Amino acid sequence: MASKQLISLFLAMTILSTALALVHGCTPYCPTPPVVSPPPPPSGGGGSCPINALKLEVCANVLNLLKLNIPPKNDQCCPLLEGLVDLDAAVCLCTAIKANILGINLNVPVDLTLLLNHCGKICPADYTCPA
Repeated sequence: MASKQLISLFLAMTILSTALALVHGCTPYCPTPPVVSPPPPPSGGGGSCPINALKLEVCANVLNLLKLNIPPKNDQCCPLLEGLVDLDAAVCLCTAIKANILGINLNVPVDLTLLLNHCGKICPADYTCPA
């Protein structure tokens, strides 16, 4: 008989402790919520060009060949853009275009996209070269 009382007491304590755990959750040992990174800046701004835009002069030859549907050999433009996020690559090329470093007349949105795509970059959809 004592063993039945002991089993009943054990079950009652188990149910009670489970109920208390459910009611109180993990307090005071709850894990902290993960840190949420702030959203990236809108594409219209926030990009920067960490390379010297004068070095992008080599991109003019690549762009001229691309416009003629000739695959460029010894491409010296794309390695300059390697390691940059798409927005920064677009900003660098726009900086070179604004300074007329490339020395050619451009249809900016089309040529910018053509050159970025050739180098494995994607021009952000809402990005335009600042005037």
